[in-house]
Amino acid sequence: MDTISDNTEIDTTSEFFGHKVSFPVYAAPISGILQNYGAELDDMSYTRALVDGCRRAGTLAFTGDGMHDEMFKGPMSVVAQHEGFGVPTIKPWSREHMAWRIELAKEGHALAIASDIDASGLTNLRKSVTPVGFKTVEDLKELKQMSHVPFILKGIMSVKGAMKALEAGVDGIIVSNHGGRVLDNCLSGIEVLEDIVKAVDGRMKVFVDGGIRSGNDVFKALAFGADGVLIGRSISHAVIGDGAQGVKIYLDKIQLELKEAMAMAGCKRIGEINKEH
Repeated sequence: MDTISDNTEIDTTSEFFGHKVSFPVYAAPISGILQNYGAELDDMSYTRALVDGCRRAGTLAFTGDGMHDEMFKGPMSVVAQHEGFGVPTIKPWSREHMAWRIELAKEGHALAIASDIDASGLTNLRKSVTPVGFKTVEDLKELKQMSHVPFILKGIMSVKGAMKALEAGVDGIIVSNHGGRVLDNCLSGIEVLEDIVKAVDGRMKVFVDGGIRSGNDVFKALAFGADGVLIGRSISHAVIGDGAQGVKIYLDKIQLELKEAMAMAGCKRIGEINKEH
């Protein structure tokens, strides 16, 4: 704590590739809400509430993808209806299936495009009607060139992986272990974040997800050098509970907790939070 300070108002605003957000907290991509969560919601209803709620809170959502084309087309149409204020997330399908998704994202004026490459090895998706596959650095370079907007890779968990992403020329990475459910005994994102941030050294944006449940957790991630965080499970519960309003209530709570942590640590701006905290 450091409370010997002036009365400057705490400012949590940040930027997402040049676009102002109220604070650097974003909704993580989730699809298959009925299959994965048992909620009586279809993916379109879920995405409408998610994107709307994030916008009301002054931030944005990463939207999901799935083995059936409509699992991407539907959520992408919601992003397009919100002037592209969202990040469609494409699974590592074949080149053909990634290419048309990228084109659709561009047509919808998406602010950025992400790919959750941490789904590459999932058995159910490797054997699905639209199978996923691993991507080389050269493959990723091509995808980046297709996108023409910031391109983000989700699922980086090592310095080695971050260096490959940097070589591919992507604009950002999400340090993520896919919710801790794809590899038993894998480290958490926060455990590897600092080393990855040091290795990247400002050459691309670094986000992190995994178990972030409070504004204090957000503060810790920012102190370790993250440019922002993604929250999945808790936001999905907020959607299930009260739709867009539930998302706003939850995100307002996270923002208030972040403000309180900043105030008690003597930080007036997001950029002032660093390792000493």
